[in-house]
Amino acid sequence: MTPPARIAIAVALACSPIAAHAQTMSPADYVKEAEASDLYERRSSQLMLSTSANPTVRAYAQRMIRDHARSIAQIRAAAMRAGLRPPHARMAALQADDLHKLQLVKGRARDKLYLQEQSASHQQALALHQGYAQHGSSAPLKAAAARIAPVVQAHLAMLPKGGGI
Repeated sequence: MTPPARIAIAVALACSPIAAHAQTMSPADYVKEAEASDLYERRSSQLMLSTSANPTVRAYAQRMIRDHARSIAQIRAAAMRAGLRPPHARMAALQADDLHKLQLVKGRARDKLYLQEQSASHQQALALHQGYAQHGSSAPLKAAAARIAPVVQAHLAMLPKGGGI
């Protein structure tokens, strides 16, 4: 991704409603939303790993499973340091709906939808983590968000473009 494109994405995300929400959310709400995001990424990627024949999609899904397992562990550890008991991870209704839509399609259509959903969900996650890293109220969670945001940004940059499916 070119530097101007990165800047454009950063500006758009910083001005998004999600970024504004992250600036005012409680530590518990940040943990809940971050865990929901990671859970969706892992479950949708597990589906793709078990069903896609496309090696590019499979490699991306494998990376998402690994990286999002790490980020959920970082969030939970930071929550414990902040004196919070991390809740049982649950996807938000929209994430569950996106996963259901993914389950309904097959083949190349599923690959394409997966990559589209990954783009949207990672943009939301990036805004969440960047917003909390900058404006959150819990130092351990702010630090975790600051470590996770560049990984999420890398996931966006890794998404296969057009010819990847």
